[in-house]
Amino acid sequence: MKKAYLLFILVSISSFAQKKFDNIKSEKLGEERRITIGLPASYEANPEKKYPVLYLLDGDYLFDPFSGAISYGNYWGDIPEMIIIGVHQNKNDEREDDTTIDQNTGLPFEKGADFYEFIGAELLPYIEKKYRTAPFRIIAGHDVTASFINFYLYKEQPLFNAYISFSPELANKMEVRVPEKFAKVTEPLFYYLSVADGDNKKIKEPIEKLDSNIKIANNPLVNYKYDVFKGTTHYTQVLHAIPSALYQIFEVYRPINSAEYNEKIAVLESGYADYLENKYSVMSKVLGVQIPVRISDFKIIETLILKKNAYDELGKMAEIGNVNYPKAMLGEYELGLMYEKMGDPKHASKKYQNASQMEPIGDLNKDLMYEKIDEMNTLAKKTK
Repeated sequence: MKKAYLLFILVSISSFAQKKFDNIKSEKLGEERRITIGLPASYEANPEKKYPVLYLLDGDYLFDPFSGAISYGNYWGDIPEMIIIGVHQNKNDEREDDTTIDQNTGLPFEKGADFYEFIGAELLPYIEKKYRTAPFRIIAGHDVTASFINFYLYKEQPLFNAYISFSPELANKMEVRVPEKFAKVTEPLFYYLSVADGDNKKIKEPIEKLDSNIKIANNPLVNYKYDVFKGTTHYTQVLHAIPSALYQIFEVYRPINSAEYNEKIAVLESGYADYLENKYSVMSKVLGVQIPVRISDFKIIETLILKKNAYDELGKMAEIGNVNYPKAMLGEYELGLMYEKMGDPKHASKKYQNASQMEPIGDLNKDLMYEKIDEMNTLAKKTK
């Protein structure tokens, strides 16, 4: 137990080495607002890299648990590094003013309207000008702030790409307005909703209606998940919900596991290489995360292609290898493997020869290439 705890602490320190505070002078609020900023440990070492941004309302108490969950997920390669922005709202009960709404219209009102504008018109531009941000924004909140984040969905173009809502105290008409918006969404959007079985009836009933209406809207562009956590209270469910929400949003980012392999890949009749290419394309285009294809994922698809005798797909794998690792022998090796399996040892030998002059990668090295060249040359002589 002590070792596991120590690992968690070390992960948190190593993955978010740069935690600092800032004060934003807000014209909308007529005051300064304090924020906590968490930069990934790799931020300074990778000056060209851009990161998704997670904005936390109730950042006073949500920042650390989110930071820990992200650090842990990143340690195992399941969740990408990201910038975390925590908005302070609890020093002088600011959150009560921040979330003021008109009870008739169900929309931000007076100081609530000012806070709404502060987030969209001041905080986001400030962060995106000062830091290297990818075009993928996440926002999260708890109870009244979880309800408030939904107002950014009402815009013609939603301000955020992903919404994490823990036990929201839903504003008037929100259980109808949010699903109506989802029905019209034309770009991928993520929405996570959770509730505790210990939440009171006033909170739970509107959430249940919202869940039902979202399911009726049934827009495939909306990646939606709803959790009800048994044995939890309004506050303790948050610790269960944070990793659930993060793993929902970044599911495609995770290395291929047994569930993805069995349920999504192995059941295909063809297009295994296309699946791999699309997985990383979604990471880039939807999540704003740019990473080369993992060698572990590449080898899983290669093994399946060989098992299915879909040798023509090795040509596509070669293209993927050359795009992601242009100096490595991966692409030429795949072409050699394709020619070998299709009974053309002469062309296979040539490709293995090309590969031997390039950089090793994974379990591919010059010795293996020389072995393959000898094997193909011997086979070519036998087939003359």
